Amino acid sequence: MSADQGTVTSMDVDVAFLKSKRGILKAAEMVTLFAAFVDFTVVSTPKYITATVLELLITSLLLSLYLFKLNKRLTFFFWPLVDVFNSVFAVFYFLVLSLLAMITYTVTGMLVGGIFTLVSAALFSADGYILFRNITLNQPRGETQSPNNQ
Repeated sequence: MSADQGTVTSMDVDVAFLKSKRGILKAAEMVTLFAAFVDFTVVSTPKYITATVLELLITSLLLSLYLFKLNKRLTFFFWPLVDVFNSVFAVFYFLVLSLLAMITYTVTGMLVGGIFTLVSAALFSADGYILFRNITLNQPRGETQSPNNQ
């Protein structure tokens, strides 16, 4: 029996991320996506259900990545840039999806789901904007800008 088997690795939880603007935005995105998923499920429209579930899954994976500080362990991607690309894609996709759902609705659940996806698109655009403003592509990851350098 080796000495390494007795060590226990712990998973750090970043509670400060949940209290930050981005953490609150991610949680709000998940709530609106879940509400849209429920509305589209009640109406039984598979195309809209698939889109909301897929983005709900991606958003929950990104939230858990930041929450458990896995972005510091998995360094083969620049995770904030992946998150920005996801947000930009989600904004355009959900704008189109929400407009289609609101224009072609026959049941009230489709209209409410379209409204929730429109709110979700607004939240994704705010998240992408905040994150893009924080990314500095020309500096090493450890450096931060001070207000005097701007």
